[in-house]
Amino acid sequence: MYVWSKRIVWTLLILFGVLEVVFWITTTGGETSELLTRTTLWVTLNYFLLLIWVFVWMYDQTRVRGKNVWLWVVPFVVAPLPTLMGFVLMLQRRAK
Repeated sequence: MYVWSKRIVWTLLILFGVLEVVFWITTTGGETSELLTRTTLWVTLNYFLLLIWVFVWMYDQTRVRGKNVWLWVVPFVVAPLPTLMGFVLMLQRRAK
């Protein structure tokens, strides 16, 4: 689990925030999307399955460490990537 360094996690969180702002700024235009419906459905399906896989991994990690994963469910549904990064940071804390 100690493969992730705190510097990588914070960089990913900041990058995610910047990309999210850029995404919301560029999608506020009134133009139609050039994505095909089929492409959008495949991306959505893959994203949903990835979320399930990551949550199963989170459940396994908390079970091994004797923590409670259910505290992370609501933040994970709202914002999966920042929640995952926070989760990784929480797991890296030293036990007292």
